[in-house]
Amino acid sequence: MPDSQPQPPHSPSPSGPADRGPLLLSGARLTDGRTVDVRLHGGRIEAVGTAGSLTPARTTGSGTRVDLTGYLLLPAPAEPHVHGDTALTADLPGPVSYDPLDVQRRATEAVLLQLGHGATALRAHVRVGDVPGLGALTAVLRARRSLRGLAELTAVAMPRVLTGVAGADGLAMLRDAVKMGAEVVGGCPDLDPDPTGYVEAVLEVAAEHGCPVDLHTDAADPARLARLAVMAGGLRPGVTLGPCDGLGRLPADAASRAADQLAAAGVTVVCLPQGSCGAVGHRDGTAPVRLLRAAGVRVAAGSGALRDVSNPVGRGDPLEAAYLLASRHGLRPEDAYDAVSAAPRAALGLPEVRVEAGFPAELLAVRGDRLAGALSLAYSRVVVHRGRVVARTSAVREYGDSTTGKDLGLPRQGRGGHNGPGGPGGTS
Repeated sequence: MPDSQPQPPHSPSPSGPADRGPLLLSGARLTDGRTVDVRLHGGRIEAVGTAGSLTPARTTGSGTRVDLTGYLLLPAPAEPHVHGDTALTADLPGPVSYDPLDVQRRATEAVLLQLGHGATALRAHVRVGDVPGLGALTAVLRARRSLRGLAELTAVAMPRVLTGVAGADGLAMLRDAVKMGAEVVGGCPDLDPDPTGYVEAVLEVAAEHGCPVDLHTDAADPARLARLAVMAGGLRPGVTLGPCDGLGRLPADAASRAADQLAAAGVTVVCLPQGSCGAVGHRDGTAPVRLLRAAGVRVAAGSGALRDVSNPVGRGDPLEAAYLLASRHGLRPEDAYDAVSAAPRAALGLPEVRVEAGFPAELLAVRGDRLAGALSLAYSRVVVHRGRVVARTSAVREYGDSTTGKDLGLPRQGRGGHNGPGGPGGTS
């Protein structure tokens, strides 16, 4: 598959695709085995019918058709944990540049990379205070505006210290960040000399502005985690914690009690199966997913670091996160995919998506006919945001000239025959 650079939009449309005509996705396969046509209009799913039963538009003469024969159609993933201000810096010489233009360029490219994977909504954690000041946040907010109509990007303001004399500036900057446009209040209490005071300050600012809270913690201290759960319980519009990989290092009874406390508080846990991020010190960002789910905790999966010093090979691919949850943590493919789609959408305060009439047209088509296969070899993808195709990834697989596959009756993917557009051996 070619490693091409994502291209930013030349003229982003603030109004998005709501002004576009109807779009027909034809011949797509659903996870229940049906093959259907899906018509989109006005940013929503207008109709779902058996294959061949729908037309691109309710009236002839308008509308667009996309052939999804051979593709599995799914609700689009959502990305709950990225670091847009430091993404794509692993190979840069010297310290990370927080020049606003550099940050905006990196943040935009990172979103486009993840959009190509299927994530149509993303939550970016951005440092405020210290070296970046408010410049990195300003840059990410500019990237958000430039990407409107392609993907939904929200920003989490992350101050380093909020308590004591040293924290006064951080607290003032956190309030300024919310006024600037950061929709979520966050940070890393584990790095503050007074973690409990840090959480109190974050919750106070969130309550003042009616913002969600998203905190980085490894959750390795059961007593501290219990206090956090009590403080966060009932806060609306909600509290998210991650990556909480320290829970996996606790004794079984302590981890079970902590899971029960998080469930009672209504906290969402975002794990990072592809590796942790720079805000916490451990490489493995995966919490005990099955234990948390059994306790009733909503568990979502995020990407964490994207090619920065914390993970220089980070892919930012939600389907890889789902694959790892299934292959390493024993989740069913359906539950693993839920952790990168329905669960993070709920954590981000976004409406539910189903491939049914009336639901938002946030969709991902992946070549394959079963979810397990799609998570295994998710190469070719078509991404739909607000009823419009916003990204395509096409992979071509070529083999030497051989009759082996034909003799054994093996399936041949792609269009055309032996000498078709994929060259020798066909395409996929």
